[in-house]
Amino acid sequence: MDVVIEETKQILREYHLCDYCLGRMFASRLGLVSHKNLGKKIRKIIKQNNPKSCYLCKNLMPELDVFLKKMLDISKEYEFSTFLIGAILKPSILDRDDIVRSKFKLRGIAGIKSDITREIGKQFGKKTRTKVDYQNPDIVFTIDFKKEECEIKPKALILQGRYTKEIRGIPQKQVSCNRCDGKGCFICDFHGITEFNSVEGKIAKFMFEKFGAQQAKITWIGSEDESSLVLGNGRPFFVKLINPHKRKITLSKNITLDGISILHLRAVSKLPSDQIKFKTDVLLHCDRKRSSS
Repeated sequence: MDVVIEETKQILREYHLCDYCLGRMFASRLGLVSHKNLGKKIRKIIKQNNPKSCYLCKNLMPELDVFLKKMLDISKEYEFSTFLIGAILKPSILDRDDIVRSKFKLRGIAGIKSDITREIGKQFGKKTRTKVDYQNPDIVFTIDFKKEECEIKPKALILQGRYTKEIRGIPQKQVSCNRCDGKGCFICDFHGITEFNSVEGKIAKFMFEKFGAQQAKITWIGSEDESSLVLGNGRPFFVKLINPHKRKITLSKNITLDGISILHLRAVSKLPSDQIKFKTDVLLHCDRKRSSS
């Protein structure tokens, strides 16, 4: 600790650092987790007050509550158990951090961007009772500290099921919105479709209402004519829900919609990469007309 105190005095002779940034310089070396508490402890030992402005972060670290509130506000309508945070910082902050670490040969310490996402992630996880997932998070936050903005992007939800069609006259695919050609716009409420009079439309409407999804991208396993019926165990399909607000929904084994039914709908980890094999029985009814002599 004596070596740390001496190095701290050298740094603080040239640069004013907040408790967060000061503690980060030595936390890994001392095997400590809380950068803020370590900074306070070191400052108490050397009997120096906390500066009004931090040379490195320009008081960004002590004021993370502002961005934490933004994260809490925009995530209220989403269901999630894991998250990940990305940050966009002013280049000048990254440059100053590099200058201090290089000048005093402070190696093996976390960069300021990692420290910011770590600290705000710790606070957010505690508030929401969720945890960070670096591999496959339910939602991803991008905090732009330059513009003071925060965006949220939920992971797509993939479902698998089968459908039956009990009445004729229902096409399989839905016509896209003629304004945006299915990309999503204000006219179609960003769904990509404006009508729900097909198998695709009816399934999509159910998904929008049930999961609060923005779009539903359906992968069909086979197809049928508008005049055909789909009976028996039904035709398999997969649906990828874009921007879902809900994730944990209890679903009935048989969901009855207008003219179609969805069977055994459940969440799966990914879309199929191989061709799905299934058996189809086709029943034809032929009328034989006799020619008159």
